[in-house]
Amino acid sequence: MTEGCAVASVLGMLEEREVAARVRVEGLREEVARLAEVLEAAEIELDRRVIAREELVEALAASAAEATAVTEPPTESERATAPLAAPVPGSMVPQWRDGCR
Repeated sequence: MTEGCAVASVLGMLEEREVAARVRVEGLREEVARLAEVLEAAEIELDRRVIAREELVEALAASAAEATAVTEPPTESERATAPLAAPVPGSMVPQWRDGCR
């Protein structure tokens, strides 16, 4: 084999390796683009789920606050400062008896 053939052979081998590397790089770029789309969709889904959980927590907190406000009897200080209820026209008033409260 002459020196010129050896150089051409090595050059051909390097060109083949370059082509293979280019093909691999292009395949990886396509895979990265596909994964970027998958990642974006997953991030959108995650954001939606976080918002849904936060909304549920807020709704449950509001519901619990309403339930607590309705079911808790007024404190002593709230009773002292609360206005007295006015009689409702047409309501029945029990007869007063001595010794009864």
